[in-house]
Amino acid sequence: MRYHNITKDDMLNGDGLRVVLWVAGCTHCCKECHNPFTWDPDGGLAFDEAAKQEVFAQLKKPYISGITFSGGDPLHSANRLDVRCLMEEIKDKYPEKTIWLYTGDSWEDVWHYSMMKYVDVLVDGEFKNELKDGKLHWKGSKNQRVIDVKKSLEQTDPSIPILHCGDYA
Repeated sequence: MRYHNITKDDMLNGDGLRVVLWVAGCTHCCKECHNPFTWDPDGGLAFDEAAKQEVFAQLKKPYISGITFSGGDPLHSANRLDVRCLMEEIKDKYPEKTIWLYTGDSWEDVWHYSMMKYVDVLVDGEFKNELKDGKLHWKGSKNQRVIDVKKSLEQTDPSIPILHCGDYA
């Protein structure tokens, strides 16, 4: 896995103060994407042990609510296994921290991925410039959804998402 940045004390990409891992690689290539430099899966830096320890150092802080995986797309084929393994390690070391994940994929296409058991909130869907709304909470366009993954996976038909605390319209 490769990444472009580790943001500390972020308040824009999930609930509370968070650390954000901006991974490289995205096939969605949304028009007017604010991170087109992250599309190339070979761009950025190798996510090595030093980068992992940087993330863990942030997660140790009691005021950090958790981690957000963004990019690029954490579910890009170049990222999926490494992101899943990192999520598993984070949940093991920091079970009280939440994991948010942004993807251009839809919930209906990813709910069955094994990593979803580690994700607390998923923001799904491609960014659509024609549906852009700066008043939306934690998402950029009206088609995207903020999904409570735990509740969605617990219900009878987990392919139907439960929106997290309303739809943040």
